[in-house]
Parts: sequence; structure tokens; C-alpha cells
Amino acid sequence: MSAQTPEVVLESRDSLGEVPVWCMRTSQLWWIDVRKPNIQSFDPSTGRHQVYPLKGRSVGSWALRARGGMILSMHDGVYGFDPVTGEFNRLLALEAEIDGHRLNDGRCDRLGRFWVGTMHDTVRQPTGSFYRIESDLKPKKIFGEVNIPNSTLFSPDDRLMYWADTPAGKIWVFDFDIDAGTISNRRVFRDFAGHPGLPDGSAIDVDGCVWNAEYGGSRIVRYTPAGKIDRVIELPVSQPTCCAFGGDQFDTLYITTASQKLSPEALANQPLAGHLLAIRPGVCGMPEPSFAG
Repeated sequence: MSAQTPEVVLESRDSLGEVPVWCMRTSQLWWIDVRKPNIQSFDPSTGRHQVYPLKGRSVGSWALRARGGMILSMHDGVYGFDPVTGEFNRLLALEAEIDGHRLNDGRCDRLGRFWVGTMHDTVRQPTGSFYRIESDLKPKKIFGEVNIPNSTLFSPDDRLMYWADTPAGKIWVFDFDIDAGTISNRRVFRDFAGHPGLPDGSAIDVDGCVWNAEYGGSRIVRYTPAGKIDRVIELPVSQPTCCAFGGDQFDTLYITTASQKLSPEALANQPLAGHLLAIRPGVCGMPEPSFAG
């Protein structure tokens, strides 16, 4: 596997593949298809691919759960799911009363809190919000006026949080107090003006550099902690959605992609759209935190 040329590791044919996470318990990569909706696993040692269909209109993000299983951000709240038993139950209703809203991108910090954003599913306007969900499943609204929340990420030293609103074309960075669970001093980390695409999901490496999937831009871009472009990985698909480090050494960068909204002509020109890709970038990531609740 090359550090510059991505390879197809699985022909998953996702409509909107998203949120890849490496699970150390199973030594597998897990990710979702937002639209079908489902959660999937891939074992690189055997090539085994499993798909778990989910009830509901959509799934926006997910996280491993410290007690086992996982949590899922669905269209009407946060759910617990155990792929072994099939148990699926709503733990928290969140904006379920707002017609057309759903939960989207989310991630746990290293104290096990889940940070997740909401959005309108079809109308592109800033009616969503960003929340912190504690281990006792109590939500705290952090801010509103969110359009499409994405790229939630924490620096290796837990001093910074990154976050993007995709249509705004910006990734912001905040000062992060992990003990208090608070953010402050919002400023622009990277403005995508002049970029071919918009910011979608991200991963962070051990050097504190941000790897962002540029939706519509056919590339993964690595940014230094100062927000400068360090490396560009060109992709054979126009809609990369997210990336994550995985493997036993966290030295493989897995990339989810989308085929949604592509015309028949575009799909013919992008036969790998919707598949799971990977590269060996020459730098390692870190384990993903689990939800403490």
C-alpha cells in the first residue's frame, strides 16, 4: 500500500459512507452509511465485511462505548447498539420534536463525553446546534446557528478542539478545557476559500496535524497545527467524507467516500465512489476515545 496512491480495500458501495473508527477490541474498522442507514465492519486480516441495518431515517455518527457496544446518533436522538446481540434502544431524545432535523457528526473526548451536532436534513440553513453529552446522558447545548456540523476533533494534548460547518467553508479551532468540558476563543483554523471542495470529516495524527476529507475536492489534506497545508493526497473520487487511522499500529489511513447525488455520467467516471479506500501515510494516529456512559 502506497503513501501517495490510495487503494480500494473494500467495494462497499456506500451512498454516504462516514465516520470510520478503528476498534481495538475487535481489530476491525467500523463505519456507517448515513442514508441506508447501517453500520459496517471490515476485518483487514480476513477480508470479512459485515453490515448491520439500522432502524430509522438516518445515522449521523457513532462512538464506541466503554461498557461494550456503541452509541449511535440517529435522526431523533442517541441510541445504544450492540452488534452482537442486536439490542437497539434510544438513550436520549435530542431535537426529536423539530421536524426534519437529525444528528450528524460527533466524537468523544478523552474523558468519555460525546460532542455532537444537529442539522436540518434537507434545507441548508443554520437551524442546528452543537451539544456536549455527559456520561449520564444529560445534553448541554454549546452553541446554535449550525448548518452542517462536521470535523469534530481534539488535539493530542487535549488543549484544542476543531469543528467545521461545511457550507461555511471553514474549520474553526477552540481552546479546550478537558476537565471542565468547555470551549472558548473560537477562531478560524482554515478558510477553504479557493479550495476545490469543502471541509468534511477529519482525523488527527500523533504530531497534532489535522487530516481533512475535502468533500467535492477529490482529496485528503494534512494541515499543520498552524493551519498550513502540509500534504495533499489526490483521490479517484470527488466525495471523500471522512478518514481515520487504523491497524494495530494506527499507521493506515482509512477513507470513507460517497456516491450520493452523482449523475450517471459522474458515476461512470468515478467507479470507486462509495468504496472504502486506504493509504499508508508514513505517520500514525491514536486510538479513538469511547463514550463513558
